[in-house]
Amino acid sequence: MTIYKSAEGEQAVQEYYQTFINHWPVPCQQLKLDTRFGETHVLTCGDKTLPPLLLMHGAMANASAWFFDIEAWSKHFRIYAIDMIGEPGLSAQKRLPLDSDAYTLWLDDVMQEAGLASAAVVGESLGGWLALDYASRRPERITKLALLVPGGVGPQRKFLFKALPLMLLGRWGKRKVREMIFGPEEKDPSPTILKFREFFGLITQHVKPRMEKLPIFSDTTLQNIRAPMLAIVAGKDVLLDSKATQARLEANVADVRVICQPEARHLIRERGEILEFLLKSSG
Repeated sequence: MTIYKSAEGEQAVQEYYQTFINHWPVPCQQLKLDTRFGETHVLTCGDKTLPPLLLMHGAMANASAWFFDIEAWSKHFRIYAIDMIGEPGLSAQKRLPLDSDAYTLWLDDVMQEAGLASAAVVGESLGGWLALDYASRRPERITKLALLVPGGVGPQRKFLFKALPLMLLGRWGKRKVREMIFGPEEKDPSPTILKFREFFGLITQHVKPRMEKLPIFSDTTLQNIRAPMLAIVAGKDVLLDSKATQARLEANVADVRVICQPEARHLIRERGEILEFLLKSSG
């Protein structure tokens, strides 16, 4: 089953994605890793002798989500920016049941094919949920955990009811929805930012969104996580309950620091704490 609404839409999204890969900020290699659920596309960069760092993007996205972070992070880590299966990257289009161990088995295969026994992980939104799920099921394999607005901890907000009427109001309404999620658009954006806006528009036009809610982790599941964790939540997140996320992480994860950016939306733009945390916890 395809995640795209049409073959033409699939081609448009994947061709646009390839333009980001072609202009990656640092030299990179594209890997195609075999898993039991289909092929997984990974962008890898940074010296092979550096500690491994897995990057897990959010829903309706791909590894290009890390475009602005790669140059700094790849100086200190061997980066594996993974296209999550079932999302508009270059991996298999199969969406697995979230209320199962399927994504853990998939990541087991990815790490085995990449030759990794353990790694640090940065996850954003759905990728944050995936990172938490894996770290709770395979605690011995995750060395550090850095999360941006992670799903599965606090409740999801009923944003769709607000967004749907606006989406019917043409370009103006769609821009308002983007701003509610990502924050106000820059008045004088760079060419790269404009490319990302156009790319997000292509994705929302051509890709079928996930409709199921993210499973909420139990206290016991969160208590299974051993890795040092940094979580950044957004005070104006319209998709997730940030206060509940912070409270539950602080109550259940042994080694965690939670930062709330009070003016941030679901897209965390200020990410300097991530590299600082990863380097400090590398010890």
